[in-house]
Amino acid sequence: MHRIDLNCDMGEGFGAYSMGDDTAVLDYVTSANIACGFHAGDPATMHKTVEAALAKGVAIGAHPGLPDLQGFGRRAMAISHAEAYDIVVYQVGALAGFARALGGKLSHVKPHGALYNSAARDYRLAEAIAQAVYDSGPELVLYGLAGSEMIRAAEKVGLRAAAEVFADRTYQDDGSLTPRSQPYAMIDDVEAAVLQVKRMVTEGRVQSVRGNDVAVRADTLCIHGDQPGALAFVKRIRAELEQTRVEVKAHGDARDQGAD
Repeated sequence: MHRIDLNCDMGEGFGAYSMGDDTAVLDYVTSANIACGFHAGDPATMHKTVEAALAKGVAIGAHPGLPDLQGFGRRAMAISHAEAYDIVVYQVGALAGFARALGGKLSHVKPHGALYNSAARDYRLAEAIAQAVYDSGPELVLYGLAGSEMIRAAEKVGLRAAAEVFADRTYQDDGSLTPRSQPYAMIDDVEAAVLQVKRMVTEGRVQSVRGNDVAVRADTLCIHGDQPGALAFVKRIRAELEQTRVEVKAHGDARDQGAD
């Protein structure tokens, strides 16, 4: 039987601003990547989102980003590898603190936005992030783009790595995501997204924007909680996966620690 983790980026409001229907989406995902206050989120939102995830049995992950609230962490920023290490340790520690205070524990870490995309290409940056995660907790799972430098760096430092694929993003021939600044970067049609997901999970392949088949390893599937219609999107994808007899389960499930 094929298996996949469904993860969602959430807790990305702050102050008086909210984003996405996190509470409803938690009924359909198995892992929550919770913003840690740099690109989005604040202490109250972190507390609320961790509490909701624990109540619904969803694995808790830190979602560290660049210090760029106005740009939502999606603008490239020149930071040193030492700075990358420090901001990841800082944010992971903050989210882990809320998890521990509420009777849970941190399961995984998934970098956000420009930090994620830069680390997918830049091995030294990926290594700094992976080392930060390892030093924060060697039992943690690092989520990174399938086939990217982040997966290689995680495995080199001794972390479990979850190769991530996307339901709502298109791919290039090299397995990278189409930049959001380019046409056809996003998939808004649910039917097209479902077909892409089923192929990635059951065949290990995805069609690029040029029409070529690209091999992908699919350990975890990302659903963007801030996209319009995210709830309907995740409900449909989960139903289709279960109908196709794909087991939907958190990659960082404590029962699987030590398993490949």
